[in-house]
Amino acid sequence: MTPPTRSIDDLRAEVDQINRELLKLLSQRGAVVAQIGHAKTQEGRPNHYDPAREDQQLKELEALNEGPFTAAAVKAIFKEIFKASLDLEESNDKKQLLVSRKVKVEDTVLDIDGVRIGGDAPPVIIAGPCSIESEEQMEQTAAFLAARGVKILRGGAYKPRTSPYGFQGMGVDGLILGSQVAQANGMLFVTEVMDTRDVEIVAEHADILQVGARNMHNFALLREVGRARRPVLLKRGLSATIEEWLYAAEYILSEGNPEVILCERGIRTYEKWTRNTLDLSAVALAKQETHLPVIVDVTHAAGRRDLLIPLAKAALAVGADGIHVEVHPSPATALSDNEQQLDFAGYERFIGALQAQLKQPVGV
Repeated sequence: MTPPTRSIDDLRAEVDQINRELLKLLSQRGAVVAQIGHAKTQEGRPNHYDPAREDQQLKELEALNEGPFTAAAVKAIFKEIFKASLDLEESNDKKQLLVSRKVKVEDTVLDIDGVRIGGDAPPVIIAGPCSIESEEQMEQTAAFLAARGVKILRGGAYKPRTSPYGFQGMGVDGLILGSQVAQANGMLFVTEVMDTRDVEIVAEHADILQVGARNMHNFALLREVGRARRPVLLKRGLSATIEEWLYAAEYILSEGNPEVILCERGIRTYEKWTRNTLDLSAVALAKQETHLPVIVDVTHAAGRRDLLIPLAKAALAVGADGIHVEVHPSPATALSDNEQQLDFAGYERFIGALQAQLKQPVGV
């Protein structure tokens, strides 16, 4: 006996019911996906897309497909579902990141012993030699910079060098020296920490801990400086994306330390005429996406003295909260990076050119 033919309205009603069931299942799937995204964030896994996992699911669905849709059609449908799920994972992740403006709308303004960084505070200058080399060098530099209104003295006690035979820094002696001359001149002292084992001793002497470009992906170090309860200057990695940079900052904030300064210092490209390529779009984007202060290290971006003034002007124009520049009494005799450091006369020209953008008087 031939079954009775169903009406179009009846069939459409069934399709409508199936649509509702599909939507309910998609919503359930989305809720699970969101939990997966949260779990990845908790584990410190910034990359949500897993191509191997996607391929595994598509192959399983293709094997289970009994029609009437073709394998290609099923694959296309589920790829769209996967894409929407990935977007959901990433958007939910961004909402809950401590660095995000979606979590904290207003600018974070650091107040480190009266030195304000970020928000409506005037742009700061962080200056000093690449490496701490001697007492005379540091005393001369600190006195010169302090007399010109610089409140933050930089200097490397531990130096990450490409060659293992290059000058590696003075170590603890350099920390003590840098801290002493900074205090004597009413300045803060910032220096790089390279190893989790050194965080405690560096934090004992430095007012701000610097995590260098080569260590931006050193997650154990990021967590350790987060626990040190000292402000942290986090440089962007040599080839790091903006997202990876912000996730690195998230490691520090997740340990309970909200005092993080992001530092753009140029990224590695194929360009040979500069040491790195300064990415000013990253500064503007970081200011939009995060509430943290963002400064620019023009010295490491350029690697050459003649570009420091225009790069610093451009950095301040896009909203940087400060400029990081290397200054040495005698760059020609410096033990590291002598071709990119300013001498005192060069710094006078540099700061004079920026005076209008710094929103404050320069010098005494």
